[in-house]
Amino acid sequence: MAEKTVTSEPPAKAGLRQALVAPVRLAMGLVDVPMRAWQKLTGLNGMAGVFLAPNMLIFTVFVLLPLVINFLYSTTSGSGIFLQNRTYVGADQYRILFDCGSYLDPSTCAADTFWAAVRNTAVFVVFQVTAMLIAALATALILNRELSNRGFWRAVFFFPVLLSPVVVGLIWKWILQRQGLLNYALSPFGFEPFSWLSDRFWAFFFAVFVSVWAHMGFYALILLAGLQAIPRDLYEAAAMDKASPTRIFRRITLPLLMPNLIVVLVLALIRAVQIFDEVFVLTGGGPGTSTMYITQYIYETGFASSLRNPGLASAASILMGIVLVILTLVQLGASSRNEKKGTRQ
Repeated sequence: MAEKTVTSEPPAKAGLRQALVAPVRLAMGLVDVPMRAWQKLTGLNGMAGVFLAPNMLIFTVFVLLPLVINFLYSTTSGSGIFLQNRTYVGADQYRILFDCGSYLDPSTCAADTFWAAVRNTAVFVVFQVTAMLIAALATALILNRELSNRGFWRAVFFFPVLLSPVVVGLIWKWILQRQGLLNYALSPFGFEPFSWLSDRFWAFFFAVFVSVWAHMGFYALILLAGLQAIPRDLYEAAAMDKASPTRIFRRITLPLLMPNLIVVLVLALIRAVQIFDEVFVLTGGGPGTSTMYITQYIYETGFASSLRNPGLASAASILMGIVLVILTLVQLGASSRNEKKGTRQ
């Protein structure tokens, strides 16, 4: 039996460690006395409040307070920054936003750009979320198969998620500009250089495409986790029954993956409604207002326009926030229903 050797710490290293630990011990000792007294006074629930207080303070300062200030701005008019320099107008900003002859025709609205942005956002959400679901599901199904270097391929599809939206927008802007990589690749086939982002159809197409490319990896990862949670014996039983791949997908994969699909659907909806950064860098909202979405409208109206109107921008952001709250409640409801269903099973 080998004899265990005990190595002693060099004196210099031990001294350094003691010097580093001493302030921590001193601080812990100072905190310990009032914490024990507080626990004796309030019990464990009071201690929970102490530990939650810093987070609640940060949440109040950076979330609740800006919400209240934003609502107050939506009841004022003028270009002043400080509330005391602005005029109280009640719900006039909301009346301006809803002053429309026909909501389907933005040119009949007092805030025509707002309704153009709402229409663009609605169309974008329909196409982008549909494309996102299909692409993420197809990617997850492929990555769930027995592939060589499967870890590498998973990293490849997830890598765009790690990129900054500004970087994503710049990369695709360089690819799609008139002297960009796409026109260079097409030139040997006789294609003339084309300004892809100056055409309304192609600008919208690439806004959807780039957004899907940038975020698909995250949703594919959620679906992949759902696929790997499906018991393998179900597939083995289906194979013994000689069920076709289409029937296996419709009868086993799709029903058991539905909870993950609902979560992906709601998260993708929320993200699509908030779309701004990469599309703003890519197209700037153009040509015209064809790719201006609601978040860009709020930014332009509140900060970038020469006729900036923070009150109108705040009112638009409050309406957008209500839509996001509704979508979040839908997600929570769907998650709760799935949990109950799973508990019953």
